[in-house]
Amino acid sequence: MFRRTFLASTTSFALSAATKPNVIIILADDLGTGDVGSYSPESTIKTPNLNRFSRQGMRFTDAHSPSSVCTPTRYGLLTGRYCWRSRLKSGVLQGYSPSLIEEGRPTLPGLFQKAGYRTGGFGKWHLGLGKAQTVDYSQEFSPSPLEQGFDEYFGIPASLDMPPYLYVEGRRAVAEPTGKIGDNGETKRGPYWRGGPIAPGFVMDEVMPKITARAVDFIRKPAPYFCYVPLPAPHTPWVPSQNFVGRSKANLYGDFVEQVDDSIGKILAAVDESGQASNTLVIITSDNGAPWEKRDMEENGGHWANRMLRGQKSDAFEGGHRVPFLVRWPGRVKPSTISTVPICHTDLFATCCNAAGITVPNNAAEDSFALQPALAGKQDPTAVRPHLVHHSGNGLFALREGNWKLIEGLGSGGFTLPAKIEAKASGPQGQLFHMANDPHEREDLYLKQPAQVARLSSLLNEIRDKGRTRPA
Repeated sequence: MFRRTFLASTTSFALSAATKPNVIIILADDLGTGDVGSYSPESTIKTPNLNRFSRQGMRFTDAHSPSSVCTPTRYGLLTGRYCWRSRLKSGVLQGYSPSLIEEGRPTLPGLFQKAGYRTGGFGKWHLGLGKAQTVDYSQEFSPSPLEQGFDEYFGIPASLDMPPYLYVEGRRAVAEPTGKIGDNGETKRGPYWRGGPIAPGFVMDEVMPKITARAVDFIRKPAPYFCYVPLPAPHTPWVPSQNFVGRSKANLYGDFVEQVDDSIGKILAAVDESGQASNTLVIITSDNGAPWEKRDMEENGGHWANRMLRGQKSDAFEGGHRVPFLVRWPGRVKPSTISTVPICHTDLFATCCNAAGITVPNNAAEDSFALQPALAGKQDPTAVRPHLVHHSGNGLFALREGNWKLIEGLGSGGFTLPAKIEAKASGPQGQLFHMANDPHEREDLYLKQPAQVARLSSLLNEIRDKGRTRPA
C-alpha cells in the first residue's frame, strides 16, 4: 500500500509532492510511553494500531511536550511558541476560561487555511473561548476555534472531568448546560469528574466515539486537508465505552487506552480507504506524561504508564513530559525507524508548514524547529534544535541541552511529592542530571558540576529574556 522509496534531502520534503500533502495530528491526553506496546513490550495494554503505525514510520524516543500539563501544550502545538511566554504561567485553564491564544497570533491551522487547505479540529479544545472572564454558553462566543484557523471544530471545551459538560460546534454550544451533575469524589482514579453544569443528553462514554466519527467523516472529504484530533482520553474520567470494559489487564485505565488505540485505528483506516495514505503526513503523540505513581501500578495489574521514567504528569522530571511520538509519511519517512533526537511539540508548527511548502512568518512559531533532518535519518542530538525548555504544572523551569538537564529548583514542580523544597544556602539550589548516563534522574550533579549549572542557568535566562529560540 505504501511506497518504499525515501528522500534523503531535507529540502525535498516541501517540494517533491505532486499535490499538497494532507496533515493529521492526533494528540492523546495523558498517554504515557509505557502504555504503547512499541515503546514498552512489557505493557499489559493492547495497542495493535499504534504498534502497526510504529512499524510504518518513525518512533521518537526523546520527544517532549512543551509543558507537563495539557493547556500549555496545546497552546505550544498550535502556535509554535512556549506557553510560558503567554499570560498562563502555570496550571491549566478551566471550562469557563476566556481564550488564551492572543488576538492576531498566527496559528498552524490558520496558515494551512490561508494556503487553501480544508481545516478541521475534533476533540478537547482546552484553550479557552470568547473574551469574557466567564464563558456564556447560551450565546455565540468569539474567539472560538474558528477564529484560530479551523473551518470546522467539534468537541468539548476542556478536559472530560471539568464542567461544563457539553459539546461545542464552531462558535456555539450544541446544547446549553442546563442540568447539573454531582462531584463523584476526590480520587483521581477511575471515573472521576468534578461536579457542575451539564447539557441534556451529554453522556461521557459517548464522547470518544462521537469525536472519532467526526474526524473520520472529515478525512473522507476532498483533499488537501489539515486535521487536528486532540482526543480527550485516557485522561480522567476513565469511561470507556461498554464494549471496551474489561478488555485490558490494567482495569478501566487500560480499557480506555485500548479505546484510544481503536479510535486511532478508525482514523487511519479512513485515510487508507480515501486513497490518500501515500500523500498524508500523520503524527501521533500525547500532551504530557501519564498521572501515575507507584500505587497506580500496584492497583492496575502491574502496568506502569510512564515505564521507568521518574515522575509523572505535571512534573519537571521526565515522566511529566517525555511522550510517545510517532510519524508516518510513506515515501518520505522510512518505516520501522527510530530517532533518538530530542524534539518538542512546538516543532510541529515548522515541520508541518515545511512539509506543505508554507512559509512561516517571522512573527510566528518563535520556538519551533522543523523535524525534517531527523525524519530524514539524522541522529545528531542537535539535528533539530540546540536545546529545549521544559515547564512543569506549577511553573518550574528546566532546560535540556545535549545530555545535560538543569531543573531550576528543588522538588518535582508537579504532582509528585514533594512538589517544592526550599533550598538551603549551603545546599543545591536546583537539580542537574546527565541524561545519557542517568536517564532515570537518580544522581543529582548540581554541586559536582558548578560550571555546567552556571552555563545552563545563564542560557535559560537568555532564552526567557530574548522571547524566541528560533532564529529570526
